[in-house]
Parts: sequence; structure tokens; C-alpha cells
Amino acid sequence: MSPLSPLRTAALLVALAPAAPARAQPPGLPLAVTNNAVAEIASGPHRGIYSFLGLDSTKRWSGVTTRAFVVDPVTGKSRELRRVPGALGRLAATAQAWRGRIYLFGGYTVDSAGAEHSLPNVDVYDPATDSWSAGAPTPIAVDDAVSGVYRDSLIYLVSGWHDTDNVTAVQVYNPATDRWASATPVPGVGVFGHAGAIAGSALVFVDGVQTGADSTIKFAMKPQAWLGSINPDDPMRINWTKLPPHPGPALFRAAAGVCGTTVVFAGGTETPYNYNGMGYGGRPAAPRDWVFGWDLKLRRWQELALLPAPSMDHRGLAIVGGAAWVVGGMRAGQTVTAAAQRVKLPGC
Repeated sequence: MSPLSPLRTAALLVALAPAAPARAQPPGLPLAVTNNAVAEIASGPHRGIYSFLGLDSTKRWSGVTTRAFVVDPVTGKSRELRRVPGALGRLAATAQAWRGRIYLFGGYTVDSAGAEHSLPNVDVYDPATDSWSAGAPTPIAVDDAVSGVYRDSLIYLVSGWHDTDNVTAVQVYNPATDRWASATPVPGVGVFGHAGAIAGSALVFVDGVQTGADSTIKFAMKPQAWLGSINPDDPMRINWTKLPPHPGPALFRAAAGVCGTTVVFAGGTETPYNYNGMGYGGRPAAPRDWVFGWDLKLRRWQELALLPAPSMDHRGLAIVGGAAWVVGGMRAGQTVTAAAQRVKLPGC
């Protein structure tokens, strides 16, 4: 048997110690929702953790929603926002904040026959007026992509699923001009359900699901970790470097965000699954509780914390008030939750 990591050893010692009063966690959303796109506005009059779209507790196609909420990171209370435009809800969208607005990209719809369709939608939410506007659609419609903001100027969409297969494309949106461009694609194969973020000029992403790796398995985990260095003279040029394996197994739909100079990952699962939480091979997916990160300054992986409860099916990790937040998602038994979990992190 392999030795326990220091973090796991500490957790075991805590478990064996006399019980202490449980630390209260913030109440979260008024609706249990998973696969929701999450982004934060960290300061100013509209500070909050924003949640858009996703799937309700029915875990059926009819439970894909257009509803939107904001959670106050100080009080933990939430309120409902104007719904995302469109007759149909979406899954696997991604969101980023830029200069006080939230930009919501892509995702896919599901119909009563189970057919899924990737959308190129770019929806822009203004919290000052609780209103929506439309941005230029993505050149390639993607869902389950990674997104990040580069130096308060450009938003990157990295790989993801397009209708019938993954793409390696890195699509770059300029919110100031409402225009798209193409950057250096990801190395190797495209994936969906990977996790990552941009810190400064560094784009870090891990894992995801590839297709066709085995003739007997349509979808398989792709263990990987990449650092993309964005060229400041030409942001469409990315120099990709392979990173050492991160702690633990490859993950699907973990949450990711940025804490100082560390790209942080939380939760996720080892089992690729359809939107209802059941693995493609019929095995139920089980959530994880590890929180770890790639420290860009120290150039190494660090185990950071444990989530209060294992959680998966995330589309963003909010970093607000020196803490990492996961909002909604799936708990053990593929249970959709409304709860918010907060983990204090040093250096945020």
C-alpha cells in the first residue's frame, strides 16, 4: 500500500480526533443546479459569485435551465437574476468576468430524444442593469471548453467538444472589439471536460476526455497537464510545455480558478459521464474532494486543501475574499446540490 500524502494523513488524524463543531458553510443557491457556468466579480458594487444555466435535480433533459443567480460572498445569501436569453437552457457553458460584465460562452442543448447540439452563443450580462446583450458568436461552437482572461484584454476558449468530436482550437475573443481570432492550438488531441485557467500570461489546463483512444471505449480520460505561455508581443502565439503529472488521478469536470500565482483545481471525478452523472460505461461517477494547484512562481504542484464535501460537475471555480468557492454541482450518489462550499487559500 502506498503511503498517504501529508494532506491525507492530516485529514485522517482529524477524523480520529474528538469531534469538533462543524464549521458553517454558506447556504448557496435557491435552486439545486449542476454543470452551471460560474464566474466571479471580486470587487466593486456588483461583487459576487455568478451562476448561469445548468441542470436541475431531475437530471433529465427537461431540467436543463436558463436560470441565473448571484451569491454574496460576505453573507452567503443569493438572489435570482434575469434569465439567460434563449428558449432552451444549456449545459457545459463557460463564463468569465471582464470589466464589470460577465461573458457566457457556448454550451450545448439536449432534446427529448437525447440529441445534443453545441451552440456558438456569446451572451453578455451587465449586473448594473440586470440585462443581457449578444456578442459575436464563436467561430467554432464548443461546449465543455476551458476559458480564461489574459491580462484584462482577451478571453481564451481552449479545446472542447463540437457536436460530434473534440477540437484542438484555441479561440480568442476581444470583448472591446467584439471580434474573434485563432491562437496556437492545444498540443496532441482535443479534449472536453478538462479544467484550467489563465494567470498572467500562463494558461494551465489538465486532463479531460478524449475520443477514439481505444476501439472498445468511445470516451476515455486523458491524463495530461500543460502550460501555455502566451506571447505578449503576439497573443495569438502560445508556447506549450508539458507539465509533470498533478497529484491524484486524471479528472473530469473539476473546477479551476486563479489564486495569486497559482492555478487552482478542486473536485471533479475519475469517471467520464453523461450529464446525469452516470459513466458512459454504466458506472456511476464518484466526486473527489482534493484541492491542488500549479504554483507558477515555484513551478511545482501543491496540495492545498480538502473540500468540505466531495463535489464534481463544475464549470468554474470562483476566487473571492481569499477563498475558493464551488457553487452547485453533484455530490455523492450523483445528487445535485444548491450548496456553496468555501475553502480558504493562502496568497489570494
